[in-house]
Amino acid sequence: MPELREGDRAPDFTLPDDAGRPVRLSDFRGQPVVIYFYPEDDTPACTVQACGFRDEIARFEELDAVVIGVSPDPVEAHQRFRAKHRLPFILLSDPEKKVIAKYGAWGEKSMYGQTFVGLIRSTIVVTPEGRVGGIFRNVRTEGHAARMAEAVRKMTR
Repeated sequence: MPELREGDRAPDFTLPDDAGRPVRLSDFRGQPVVIYFYPEDDTPACTVQACGFRDEIARFEELDAVVIGVSPDPVEAHQRFRAKHRLPFILLSDPEKKVIAKYGAWGEKSMYGQTFVGLIRSTIVVTPEGRVGGIFRNVRTEGHAARMAEAVRKMTR
């Protein structure tokens, strides 16, 4: 699969949200979209990241931007995670990791000197025209949402 690059057309996809309803990326054409890929619901780093987006949601709304979190977790896990932390944005389930892989968020990584294959914490910013406007890999969760809001603001001025 070719590597995703800035300027490429963002690959369209359809995945179920936390209520099991299909969500399609192309439904948001005309709006900037922040897609963040994370490993697992309700783990410490993933919770910090999700709550960061929750706390910054007004900035995204001012920019007419959509925030979408994607993980391999099932719909039911997303329901619990969203309710527990009052997350006001879309969570999508990709248990087969097809979209995760298409966006380059699945691959080899290393931790504590060990190499393994897993989810690479990544965020992709999609322009209102449906192009990849920014690619952020191996992101730090603390302050990430604020950095993404700023990236969207710069992209849309």
